[in-house]
Amino acid sequence: MAGKRAPKKETSAAAGTGARDIGIDVPLPTTSCTDPKCPFHGRLSVRGQTLEGIVVSTKMQNTVVIEREYLRFIQKYERFEKRTRRLNVHAPPCLGLQVGHHVLAMECRPLGKTVHFVAIHNQGVAG
Repeated sequence: MAGKRAPKKETSAAAGTGARDIGIDVPLPTTSCTDPKCPFHGRLSVRGQTLEGIVVSTKMQNTVVIEREYLRFIQKYERFEKRTRRLNVHAPPCLGLQVGHHVLAMECRPLGKTVHFVAIHNQGVAG
């Protein structure tokens, strides 16, 4: 039977919410959603970079702003300075992101003018 494939079997955790495995080692969301841009319940594929940050704004529809801190070395003074960068990230409703949550985001196709990442894991309140 050339060209025929057996259907993929869902794991027991994924069977309850209808979530699909995205190929990344993150837990599947416990709630389901109908967002077509959700990597677990929609058709969006993820690839490329994985970034971590803290949610600082949830004022947009299905999009959050995350902030990442990093250190930059200043050669003249032989010291590091702390810098921040903000990034717009698509937030599927099944993750339930709020301000202060620590988030794992992954690169995807462009979803808007400034949105090129999607949240894949809500790690809870940043401590």
